Amino acid sequence: MKAWRWIYVAILVLSLDVGLGVAAEDRHDTKNAKIAPRLKVDPSWPKPLPDNWVIGQIGGIAVDSRDHVWVLQRPRSVPERYLGPTLTPPRSTCCFAAPSVIEFDSKGEVVQAWGGPSDPGFLESRCTPTIGCDWPQTEHGIFVSDDGHVYIGGNGGPDHQVIKFTGDGTFVMQIGIAGMRGSSNPVQFAPNGTPLLGRPAEMDLDRTANELYIADGYQNRRIIVVDATTGQYKRHWGAYGNVPSDDDPGPYDPNAPLAQQFRTPVHCVAVASDGLVYVCDRVNNRIQVFQKNGIFVTEFFTDRNTRGNGSAYNAALSPDRKQTYLFNADGENQHIWTFLRRTGEALTKTGRGGRFPGHFAAVHSLAVDSKGNVYTGEVDAGMRLQKFSNLGLRAIRSDGRSDDDE
Repeated sequence: MKAWRWIYVAILVLSLDVGLGVAAEDRHDTKNAKIAPRLKVDPSWPKPLPDNWVIGQIGGIAVDSRDHVWVLQRPRSVPERYLGPTLTPPRSTCCFAAPSVIEFDSKGEVVQAWGGPSDPGFLESRCTPTIGCDWPQTEHGIFVSDDGHVYIGGNGGPDHQVIKFTGDGTFVMQIGIAGMRGSSNPVQFAPNGTPLLGRPAEMDLDRTANELYIADGYQNRRIIVVDATTGQYKRHWGAYGNVPSDDDPGPYDPNAPLAQQFRTPVHCVAVASDGLVYVCDRVNNRIQVFQKNGIFVTEFFTDRNTRGNGSAYNAALSPDRKQTYLFNADGENQHIWTFLRRTGEALTKTGRGGRFPGHFAAVHSLAVDSKGNVYTGEVDAGMRLQKFSNLGLRAIRSDGRSDDDE
């Protein structure tokens, strides 16, 4: 009987040793493998909108410190067929354009909505030129600060302003003025003393210095930095830290030498916790990296062969302490890139062109919450919000897919 016990113990020890050996080997392989967050679409987010609302093109998307998702959408882009009750005579029972700014909680329920032409009375009383507030013709770009202030921009023809509101839509201040464009260089100023802009695309905040960085933009070719409280000018720069120029470089050619100026639009700016500033030079298919003072550090590329609207649309950083990953929305090839932020190496691509959940018709905007979930918004005929849940880090193959991709 004792002999059988010793045989059993020996077999058990051998089994454990083999198992631990395999586990150690697995850990070694994982350590040396390339890893990236695996993102999977959550078709249940957001929840259906209230009040028979529909949304138009998504001009911007942001996540606040509570993991609430803020969307800037374009009511004027909603097709007439979806505005039946508002027509004379009424055409149908569907639907009403939602206000321009919509706040969702993490579950996808609407918390509040305000602003723009579909918010009754807003443009007549809460945002008027008389008080220095010019609502944009085409909404573009939104940022929400930790103290709850909401910044929005616009890229329509006369939209040369960034507006700051409280979280409930109360006007605070405006940078620039509608209908009055300033050149990329030299800086020119609006009557209120803030710099004139040129159809700004997006903005981000350096919290430590209280400075607002503006990707300026669809008409200008620069990054401009202002005081986030007063809107007063601080500094600006162009590609590679050069003095920006408004000279038209012509169509993008992937075989030509690298452009020494940004092409329009300069479509995004993201300030990392380590002080690096990431700028989307959309049509040049690159993300340039700067110090906060505008000194050029490096650049990396999305898809250099992409023509058309370009592939470097939007950038957001992963929420870990080192902000290891940078996510980029690619609205021409229709997917999300995941880059290793430190090196600019492209790791994975999520999504493809199409109409099903997880596909994109025209992905334009992107934001990340504290859990690493990614939220996207689409323009053109897309007019859609999607959530991609972060399922954790996974080893990736050479083709840019996770080992456990379906």
